[in-house]
Formats: sequence, structure tokens, C-alpha cells
Amino acid sequence: MFSRKTNGLVSALSNVNSATGSSEFLKELGLLRFIYKAIRKVVSEITLWFHALCSHFLFKIHRVNYSLGFVSKGIPQVHVGKNGRFTIGENFRINNGIKFNRIGRQRPCQFIVGDGANLTIGDEVGMSSSTICCKQEVTIGNRVLLGGNVVIYDTDFHSLDASHRTDLHVDQAHRVDSPVHIADDVFIGAHATILKGVSIGKGSIIGACSVITKSIPENEIWAGNPAKFIRKIASSPLTKVA
Repeated sequence: MFSRKTNGLVSALSNVNSATGSSEFLKELGLLRFIYKAIRKVVSEITLWFHALCSHFLFKIHRVNYSLGFVSKGIPQVHVGKNGRFTIGENFRINNGIKFNRIGRQRPCQFIVGDGANLTIGDEVGMSSSTICCKQEVTIGNRVLLGGNVVIYDTDFHSLDASHRTDLHVDQAHRVDSPVHIADDVFIGAHATILKGVSIGKGSIIGACSVITKSIPENEIWAGNPAKFIRKIASSPLTKVA
């Protein structure tokens, strides 16, 4: 009888010690988690500050005319050719690289403005991992959203005649460029491609992975490859009618 009581007491004490040990372990784990999160927060803030500094520097050395509120997470790639112009409105926001807006095919945003070309981006525009290659003229209105990995080209890059492409200078001399215009409040889904000579009307939506080869009226949804009309967009109750 005494032996059973002793064993029971030892078992109870063991359970108490085990519970106490587990509690201490959990406290230590919680402390380590807190320290990790604090360090990650500090590193993140320093990284964002460094990205902003580098992005502003890139815009300055490439003569980009940009306004207040520019925010860059990650560092974009920028090239503005001789006599090229790159103008950006207020509150421009971009995500670059593998850490920001992670929806696949992560890369830096690229802004390539050729010699004598003109790239204009309006106010309140946001984009992630997008590329704009401007050989003549690309205009993006206000409050436009470009999803991850959207590309906009105002050029064919090469002649469509195979005999021209055997010589680089002849090829480029016969390259066809045509302006791209994107109106206010357009939303372009991830991985869409906008090709030369296209205009997209105010408030329209382009489906993900679409290829836009012709102009789109305002307030319509288009999707597919090549993109086709899906439906009209009903006016929002918040839209003010003049």
C-alpha cells in the first residue's frame, strides 16, 4: 500500500515538473518568436528605405520627371534613351522582385523608353513586376492598376519581312511602332500583354493572361488570346453623373 502511494506521489511530481518544463519551453518559444518578428520588422524597414533610395536615384539619373508620393518596394530597372521622356504623376506605387505582391513570375518592374520616345503615367497608378517598353509613345491615365507581370509594347521590335531581319539596321528601319493609350480607371489583370496601336477606354477591365491586339471601348470587360468582348460593366452607384 505504502509503495503504491509513493509511486503515485512520484508520478504526480513528475507530471508537475513536466508541465512546468513545457510551460517554460512555451514561454521561451514565445520570446524567440517575438525577437524574430522584431528583427524581421527592423530589417524590412531598413530594406524598404534602401529600395526607396535606390529607386529615387535611378529615376534621377535617368531624368524621370516624377511627383510626390512615389513608393517603390524593391528596385525597378529604368532606361531612358536620348531625347526620351518619362513622366509620372502623384502617388505612383510599384512592387518589384520576389518579396512583394507574390503572385508568380516575380521580377522587377522595367521601364524602357527609347530614343525620342515618350512614356507618361498619371496619378494614383499601381503596378507589380510589370514591363513597359516604349519606342514611340505610351500614355497611362489616372488610377490605373497593372497586375503582376503585365507587359505593354508599342512596337513590333522587328520587321515582319524575313529578308529585313538578316540585317540589324535594315530590320530596325522597317520596324513598326504605334502609340498605346490607356485611359483612367482601367484595371489590367496579371500576365496580360498589351500590343502596339491599342487604346483601352476608361474604366475597362482586361482579364488575366489576355493578349490585347485591338482597341477596347470604355467600361467593358475583355479577356482571352486574342482578347474578346465579355460584357459591359454596369455603372457604379458611386459614379457621379455630370
